[in-house]
Amino acid sequence: MLGPVRLVCIDGPAGSGKTTFAALLGAELGAQVVHVDDLLAGWGDLEGVWPRLRDGLLAPLGAGLTGRYRRYDWVAQEFAEVHEVPVAEVLVLEGCGSARRGVDPCAVLKVWVEAPPAERLARGIARDGEAMRAHWLAWAQDEAAHFAAEGTRERADVIVDSGVGAALEP
Repeated sequence: MLGPVRLVCIDGPAGSGKTTFAALLGAELGAQVVHVDDLLAGWGDLEGVWPRLRDGLLAPLGAGLTGRYRRYDWVAQEFAEVHEVPVAEVLVLEGCGSARRGVDPCAVLKVWVEAPPAERLARGIARDGEAMRAHWLAWAQDEAAHFAAEGTRERADVIVDSGVGAALEP
C-alpha cells in the first residue's frame, strides 16, 4: 500500500495498449489514472522521470497528502500546468516505467501489457504520425534496456496481451 492508497501500476512497451487498459480499469474501480507520459521530460527521459514520480506523487500520497506534478507539454516541449492528485482509495499509474522496482514496496498490483513490436510501432505511427518514427524507434531501444534491467515483465502480477485479435473493451 501507498499509505492509504492502493497503487496499481500498468507498464509495458509503447503502443501496447496500456492507456486503453488503464482507462477501462480506472473506470471500473472509480480510480484516478495518472499517465507517466505526463511526467516525462520528453523522449529519452525514461530514467529521469523517477525522481519526479517518487518525490512529487508517491511520497506525498504515501504520507496521506496530496501529490503534485507538472504535466509535460509534448508540443511545446516544456513543463506546463501543475496537476494535483488527491489521496484516494485507488490510484492507477500508467506508462512505461510505472512498475519499476522502486514501486515494489507500495504497489498492490503490477500489470504488464504487451503486443507484437510491429503492431506497437504501427499504432504509434498511426497516432503520432510518420514524422515521429525515429523517436518511436529510439524509445523502443530505451524501454527495452529499462525493462531488461528492471525485470518488469517477470515481476508483473498479471500479463495482458493486447495484440491482434485481443479485445481491450468492456
